[in-house]
Amino acid sequence: MALDRREFLSITGRFGLASTLFPGALYTLAARAQSEPGPEATSALPKITPEMIDQAAALAGITIAPEYREAMLGGLNQERDSYAEIRKLHLPNSVAPAFVFDPLPPGATVNSVREKPIYSKGPATLTAPANLEDIAFASAMELGDLVRRRKVSSANLTEMYLTRLKRYDPLLHFVITLTEERALAQAREADADIARGHYRGPLHGLPWGAKDLLAVKGYPTTWGAGGFEKQVIDEDATVVKRLDAAGAVLAAKLTLGALAMGDKWFGGRTRNPWNTKQGSSGSSAGPASATSAGCVAFSIGSETLGSISSPSTRCGVTGLRPTFGFVPRTGAMALSWTMDKLGPICRAVEDCAAVLEAIYGSDEEDLSVRDAAFNWNAELDWKSLRVGYLKASFEPDQPPPPEKPTPADETADQKKHRERRERMQAAYRERRAYDRKYDLAALDKLRSMGVTLIPLELPQLPFGAMVPLLTAEAAASFDELTMTGRDKSLTEQGPQDWPNDFRVARFYPAVEYIQANRARSLGIRAMSKLFEQADVIVASTNSEQLVVTNLTGHPAVIVPNGLRGDDAPAPPAVDTGDDDQIGGPGTPVSITFLAGHYQDAKLCAFARAYQQATGFEKLNPKLPG
Repeated sequence: MALDRREFLSITGRFGLASTLFPGALYTLAARAQSEPGPEATSALPKITPEMIDQAAALAGITIAPEYREAMLGGLNQERDSYAEIRKLHLPNSVAPAFVFDPLPPGATVNSVREKPIYSKGPATLTAPANLEDIAFASAMELGDLVRRRKVSSANLTEMYLTRLKRYDPLLHFVITLTEERALAQAREADADIARGHYRGPLHGLPWGAKDLLAVKGYPTTWGAGGFEKQVIDEDATVVKRLDAAGAVLAAKLTLGALAMGDKWFGGRTRNPWNTKQGSSGSSAGPASATSAGCVAFSIGSETLGSISSPSTRCGVTGLRPTFGFVPRTGAMALSWTMDKLGPICRAVEDCAAVLEAIYGSDEEDLSVRDAAFNWNAELDWKSLRVGYLKASFEPDQPPPPEKPTPADETADQKKHRERRERMQAAYRERRAYDRKYDLAALDKLRSMGVTLIPLELPQLPFGAMVPLLTAEAAASFDELTMTGRDKSLTEQGPQDWPNDFRVARFYPAVEYIQANRARSLGIRAMSKLFEQADVIVASTNSEQLVVTNLTGHPAVIVPNGLRGDDAPAPPAVDTGDDDQIGGPGTPVSITFLAGHYQDAKLCAFARAYQQATGFEKLNPKLPG
């Protein structure tokens, strides 16, 4: 399966998502009488009638006996009318619900004792070139060492990356706002600090890019969405404050698909540096593209259901999606309070570890953040770790079910649509079969490294049926967009885009939301049991694990795993954004490593060992100029 969020939401029917839509349906049916709904209009809605109950019950796939309908009317009308009082509060996106998601199963403990990070101590082989752009693709750890040794100044490094951002943005469309004035001032301060002997760590003086859902005081925070282009949030997100404190230099606010879906934003579609006819995938589109193109030393993205994994894969960079509750989201756009994670997108795993070291830990505002330690140790004996692999994700896909007989009365348009769908499905299966050899090569490489792989299977639970939790929370996050009709200003308006998803989510009842969360608790417990058998699990990136682990809050590292050959199946002629696995010759593939909750340091140590053995992170796209 292609499981970036946009694609997954379009295929959730496969997972048995029946329409359990009863209570929300009543409100929506009543609201249909209004052409322009708004928060103030609820009290003017027509009263719920027995006929509306019948219609809503049909949508929900349940039956309400006639003798019960009359008894329900009073309570339903009262409940519906109560919505207006809450809507009058005009709750901003920054206000979280009065509950906190905890991904830990019963009895789990976390280590809260912080230790000094241990970074790699290789010889300082990198030297300052005559042309500073020759180190544009160097790792953050290499660049930080040059700045520390004063072989390169932060000011010069920042000017170089700002130049590249300006040069390649017209090609790749990854910048929303350059923070040039702020960056140059920070760079001068970084150089002055180092000259005084005040070295803040491996990120000191390094230019970075922020996904533009992070608030930065004095600059727009657009969320990538039409209608929000001029939004200014008068605060710095916690992650921004912490990177400031680490001496890092914010060079740009980078693109995201509108309201964190896909790679299309109000200014266009962010492009893949390896093939500019393709989008960069999303929703951390700009961070992955700019990092891949050597235009920042590292970046910060976010993931709810694939938004670090998918663009990291497409753009051939390394992404770390931390354990849920490791990094505070204060000052970041909320999409799903129980699924949103902030994490680094870098060129190498140790870069990700250095960034996580700077940004993790409680800020006493995001109540989901635990007092857990991230103790990075580049010298960890990774050979002592037990390593499993998700056996099913490395096996060939099951053959598709036989096509239903073509109806005798099929029209020409229906035939054309069916044949197009069949061609797309066949092309997708061909690409999946081709990419599988890279997954299998990763297992072979691990075995050659002396790793004994333990076959494991994902829990057999209806994880796909839990995905509406995300859209329900997202619809609440952006309730006023739907209720005021401002959702018309969003760039994308298709059946799988947010405006439609938000409307559909109005039909998701509170009871079913709670039931899905109870099922999610079973998933957390079952998935956590896997990590009693293995410290690290290897998985195909584009497999069901992406949905499962985002729901259960487990961490993931996504690393480059080579480039497709000239014999790769051709990609679609047009990247519509609906399929994350479009591939094509010369484009990157990835492999994913997973670990138990708050075991991110061990996870990174193992992923780093794989990178050292393969070197795929050193492959860079060829850009003009």
